[in-house]
Amino acid sequence: MLSRLNVIKNTHLTTSVTVLALSLSLAACGGQQTAENSGTKESPSGSATETTASSPGKLDLGGNVTLTGAGASFPAPLYLSWFDALNKKYPSLRVNYQSVGSGAGVEQFTKGTVDFGASDVAMKDDEISKIPADKGVLLLPMTAGSIVIAYNLPEVPDLKLPRAVYTDILLGKIKSWDDPAIAKANAGAKLPKQPITVIYRSDGSGTTGVFTQHLSTISPEWKTKVGEGKSVKWPVGVGAKGNEGVTAQVAQTQGSISYTEYGYAKQTGLKFATLENKAGKFVTYNDEIGAKTLEAVTLPENLRAFAPDPEGADSYPIVSYSWLLVYKKYPDAVKAKAVEAMVEYALTEGQKVSPELGYVPLPATVVSKVAAAADAISPDYKISVGATNNNSASK
Repeated sequence: MLSRLNVIKNTHLTTSVTVLALSLSLAACGGQQTAENSGTKESPSGSATETTASSPGKLDLGGNVTLTGAGASFPAPLYLSWFDALNKKYPSLRVNYQSVGSGAGVEQFTKGTVDFGASDVAMKDDEISKIPADKGVLLLPMTAGSIVIAYNLPEVPDLKLPRAVYTDILLGKIKSWDDPAIAKANAGAKLPKQPITVIYRSDGSGTTGVFTQHLSTISPEWKTKVGEGKSVKWPVGVGAKGNEGVTAQVAQTQGSISYTEYGYAKQTGLKFATLENKAGKFVTYNDEIGAKTLEAVTLPENLRAFAPDPEGADSYPIVSYSWLLVYKKYPDAVKAKAVEAMVEYALTEGQKVSPELGYVPLPATVVSKVAAAADAISPDYKISVGATNNNSASK
């Protein structure tokens, strides 16, 4: 699976992607499509029929159904893997997802041009108020991950960055890699006398939202001069679009530094810094650290949680959930049922592949809360996540 995700290195996901077309380049989990289950036409609105566990492995939608979604690039590799595998499990259900950034995803979802959106920052009250009252919105955490600070210094395999140092780099106050503040934290490192090139996200980005929220929390100067948001005015640097664009730019630019989702850094082989956490301990991100950090974050009933600077001696400082944005009510009963099936797959079989792609599986308590919230979308489908989050959809 991981080897096939090299598509991240050379393919931007900002164009409309049909999941079936990616089956040769993304993980192909699940069975083969059969003529018996393939379906021949789009099902009419309102024709959903209830299915039960007596028909394992098959979702009865009355014909072929396509769901369209758009949003965050942070979880895009994982979502594309899920949707490809979901289609193989249920050949009549196809999910197309556009990696356009959280800002554009929220915008398209609000306008109703997609069936679901995705954002690395939970929608705020003013954004939620723009959703038509007859549709409503559910914010469903589907996965989680960390933001790492990637860099390109060929002769520096390990780099420690204190909180004040990486903030000052991004503020433009530290301009060269041999700056005394960097050298002090990296005794013996071959730091070059070379200008630092900061690369930031040029598009409206949930990754930017999470990262700048963290910076605003740890640095009063950043909060005052720059602030937080999906788009901010960066003091220094050059822009690149999407996590895909950022990682590509870092890989091509010696002396560069940027922030990106861990899965992208992992897949593209970028080095990333060890960061100082709130407890003053330097922590290198890995899957175990991510899981421990996430367990310390309490998810409220509305499923919106923010942890801009987590507590805990072993916590990594920048970990966040990533949300699917779905409507509470769909006028098309078939699509409502399909959305529930999609969510169920993500909460069950989908979580099993998360670590392989660099994401943090959801804690069991979170899976249960998300399943309960999503199960209200369609009266014709019952989400089952099992007692241990190891059971898959069997409707």
